[in-house]
Amino acid sequence: MDVLEFSKKITESGVVILDVRTPGEFAEGYIEGARLIDFQNGNFETEIADLDKNATYAVYCRSGNRSGQAVKIMQDAGFLDLFNLEGGVIDWANQGKPLVKN
Repeated sequence: MDVLEFSKKITESGVVILDVRTPGEFAEGYIEGARLIDFQNGNFETEIADLDKNATYAVYCRSGNRSGQAVKIMQDAGFLDLFNLEGGVIDWANQGKPLVKN
């Protein structure tokens, strides 16, 4: 989904925003309310096992590549309601959407 659709989706009640970038990338700026689960740390499948498979997840990364892969893995694990931010935080920031910085 594009930035406009994603920005609307994350305002819905109960939507979990999932950032699948590295901790270093997350520290540079993230979408407010996001939870970090590093896709590249080798433990992604273990970490998502604790998540509610019936919840709605809005997933993003830097460019949309890792989040696309993460969504596929989550679908294979039984998650039903998943949304991927196409273009990632690059497009998010380019469209003037805010990022929280630590």
